[in-house]
Amino acid sequence: MKLTPRDADAFFRKPDPKAAGLLIYGEDTMRVAMKRQEVVANLTGPAADEEMRITRLNGADLRRDPAALLDAVKATGFFPGARAVVVEEAGDGATDALKAALDDWREGDATIVATGGSLAAKSALRKLFEGSKRAFAAALYNNPLTRSEIEAELKRAGIAEVGRDAMGALEVLGRDLTPGDFRMTLEKIALYKLNDSSPLSVAEVELNAPASFESDVDDVFNILAEGRTDEIAPVMQRLSGQGVTPVTLLIMGTRHFRMLYTLVSAPGGPVQGIGRLRPPVFGPRRDRILRQAQGWRLDRLEAALELLLDTDLTLRSAGQKAPAFALVERTFVRLAYLARR
Repeated sequence: MKLTPRDADAFFRKPDPKAAGLLIYGEDTMRVAMKRQEVVANLTGPAADEEMRITRLNGADLRRDPAALLDAVKATGFFPGARAVVVEEAGDGATDALKAALDDWREGDATIVATGGSLAAKSALRKLFEGSKRAFAAALYNNPLTRSEIEAELKRAGIAEVGRDAMGALEVLGRDLTPGDFRMTLEKIALYKLNDSSPLSVAEVELNAPASFESDVDDVFNILAEGRTDEIAPVMQRLSGQGVTPVTLLIMGTRHFRMLYTLVSAPGGPVQGIGRLRPPVFGPRRDRILRQAQGWRLDRLEAALELLLDTDLTLRSAGQKAPAFALVERTFVRLAYLARR
């Protein structure tokens, strides 16, 4: 039986003990592994590993020894409680062994939890689970983490008190990070908040978030928007050393100044306009962008955007011979002087 994303999330949280098996597949191996870990833990309980109620097999091994799966499903453990047989990296080659185990499955046997990669619609393994009346198939897509998934990860990490703005910052982070990186970030936050019962803040989220080259690029646009001309050269040298291209700087610079233009031109002014930004901004970054917007006039932002566009066209022209990074740096200096007028 094929599970919809909503039904799959419900099944992961509360697996049906009368289900013979579950196939979890998707392109993101970390996402698949996390969901497999979640469903097995919810099915067997916290002490299952110590009580040897979980058996792990590899899908490739089942081609050589297909009977190993049925033996594991039927085996009787020393401890009472639900049992699971995990088949990792299952592919179409494991279909016959899985079919035999599902056909012979009886209530009280171990539940089969199989994981696979990106399986095509014509995959024999997918067809087996999707067409079964006693087993389920759940596809995982590379979508951003949902609010409920973020809340589940917070609970898993032991982070109970989260401020409203901090939750918004985590949702933004969940759109940018893979599920595995997001989980590692929460574990880092949990260690940072050890013995600290105060609600998680935006500043603490930003402090523990993974550093990215975009945060370094943001530094130069903050410098430009705030008119700090003397800081342009050092940060440009750092970005050049990181391999950031001049065209990338112009594209991201245009995005930053368009955001400021949106705020300044908003009917209610920057204070009302910043609440309509998508994706939203929170905490210190929100305050900083708001201060920048309040320091610019609309005509100067139009001039800044025109300057960025002209530089971009110059870089892309066929006869351009001047050093690209030098042209961009000169443009950035002119932008900073616009901010200081």
